[in-house]
Amino acid sequence: MSRIVTWLKDHDQRVFFLVNHKFNHALLGMLLGRITHMGGATATVLATLSIWLFAPKPVSVVGMQAFVALAISHIPVQIGKKLYPRLRPYLTLPNAITGTKLLKDHSFPSGHTTAIFSVISPFVIAFNWVGLILIPIAMVVGMSRMYLGLHYPSDVAAGCVIGCVTASFTVAFLG
Repeated sequence: MSRIVTWLKDHDQRVFFLVNHKFNHALLGMLLGRITHMGGATATVLATLSIWLFAPKPVSVVGMQAFVALAISHIPVQIGKKLYPRLRPYLTLPNAITGTKLLKDHSFPSGHTTAIFSVISPFVIAFNWVGLILIPIAMVVGMSRMYLGLHYPSDVAAGCVIGCVTASFTVAFLG
């Protein structure tokens, strides 16, 4: 079992450094430093509440589902951060390149990635074609978390899964 964990940790760090180092560019850093906020609390809460309250039906119903999924998705995120108190990559990997806003809480799972996927998933379920736009945006938000030195790839992958699963259950329950 320890060989598997070692292999996973090694590959997690390799992919992290691929994103964090190989794509390092000032313009990309500025762009991803802004895009990452699309998965933040302010952007996701304001977007989902605005759509829920101001959009016509059926879009407002999907906005409500996205808002509920967003709220519920952070329960497993907080549990994961307590059960697996993983230090952020920039704190453990000496050569990690960071953005300007460094977080001190635990790394696993990525809350920003969870948030963006929990928000987009109800829209993709309701309007499949919108996935062509929203899924790449969500993936870039997840990638930005690695680029900025804040998360390992497994943190981002876990956030994606938590966000999508929570949203799917929310849509099924509130659908």
